Amino acid sequence: MPHLRSPLIRPGLIATGLLVLNALLPAHAAIPIEHWTHASGAQVYLVPSPSLPMLDVQLNFDGGSRRDPAGQAGLASATADLLSAGVLAHAGQPALDENQLSEAWGDLGAQFGAQVGGDRFSVSLRSLTEPELLERAVALAARQLAAPAWTPSVWRRDRERMLAALLEAETRPGTHANRAFSRAVYGTHPYGQEAKAETLNAIEVADMRRFYRRHVVACRAQVSLVGAIDRARADRIVGQLMAAVAPHGCEALPVVPEVAPLAQAVEQRLPFDAAQAQVLIGQPGVARNDPDFFPLLVGNYILGGGGFVSRLTTEVREKRGLSYSVYSYFAPGLHAGAFQLGLTTRPDQADQAIGVAREVVRGFVAQGPTEAELQAAKDYLVNGFALRIDNNRKLLDNVSNIAWHGLPLDYLDTWTEQVQRVGVADIRRAFARVLQPDRMVMVTVGAKP
Repeated sequence: MPHLRSPLIRPGLIATGLLVLNALLPAHAAIPIEHWTHASGAQVYLVPSPSLPMLDVQLNFDGGSRRDPAGQAGLASATADLLSAGVLAHAGQPALDENQLSEAWGDLGAQFGAQVGGDRFSVSLRSLTEPELLERAVALAARQLAAPAWTPSVWRRDRERMLAALLEAETRPGTHANRAFSRAVYGTHPYGQEAKAETLNAIEVADMRRFYRRHVVACRAQVSLVGAIDRARADRIVGQLMAAVAPHGCEALPVVPEVAPLAQAVEQRLPFDAAQAQVLIGQPGVARNDPDFFPLLVGNYILGGGGFVSRLTTEVREKRGLSYSVYSYFAPGLHAGAFQLGLTTRPDQADQAIGVAREVVRGFVAQGPTEAELQAAKDYLVNGFALRIDNNRKLLDNVSNIAWHGLPLDYLDTWTEQVQRVGVADIRRAFARVLQPDRMVMVTVGAKP
């Protein structure tokens, strides 16, 4: 089941579809995000770019996996998967099965898909902007949004594939580590829900229809567009797409609780016969709207997000040879996503590797980085910023994140300035506020007792 994740705080966030930044905008120019409220209630965000005849569209709805009902974890993802598995006869158009629908998109040279993350149910469309092709692509996308087939036999087939994938995943130690870590960090919060055989078997196509009609609604939609169109054309496209989901209404959604902080340290050691032990350490971190996002971003690059130049790599791998790779990241969403430190090591070295990693985190939280480390992190992040928005898809992802998290429209224009403003004291204060090194979850799978 495909997933979209909230942007991680780490270094990185058809050939004619690539949109090189230098072609998109003049060097150092502002990125002109236009924003308005469509008549349907949808919030629209547009970046016009006439350089290439392409358009990328993303529709975001509050229908991520955190909205899965109790006992039906996986419903949001299953609903998204079957959105491309055929359409019913609609508005004088004949029904199309999944193969005919795929061929229709291929004939247009366009792409359509749906994905789910913890917070969002997202639908994407990519098309050339040649008028006739774009009109047909938007019409087909609207038809697919308006009348998904939800074929029971297709769901039964896909469910069997998912169940087989779950069984195969059970043979990997990482599966057990991630599952135990997620449960311990999130507790009963929906972020910790996981699709299992029993939850998938509890899902029928009628559940998908109800979920879709409740969550994929125009009044709460956010539509981001990047490409060679102007505002008037964008508004017409949004109107066509929103007309397909406007009949679903706008039922109020229940409030999702916040992630509870850990009351105490949690340690789990799970036996597993494997050549490498899997280690995960962490705790609930921050939501994306946290005011210390940038100090945490820069600080985590130094701690464990910077690959071979991070402190964790230096201490765990380079100095002691205890792990080939070690990393850390924050995963902020609408609620506090996890802070996670991970490494693999020989089973007989697990305790030593854990001890060193814990000590590195403890020292960083207490003292923060050096000025030299901070300057090197800033140089890397600022110099690499253009790679975050150097094609159509990346720019659309960034615009969609700005919309979803309510960030300022000039967020991309001020990103490097925000990074440059971070000081050692800011990082030390932010990490001391957010992380509690002696009150974390630690999961090891396959370590020697």
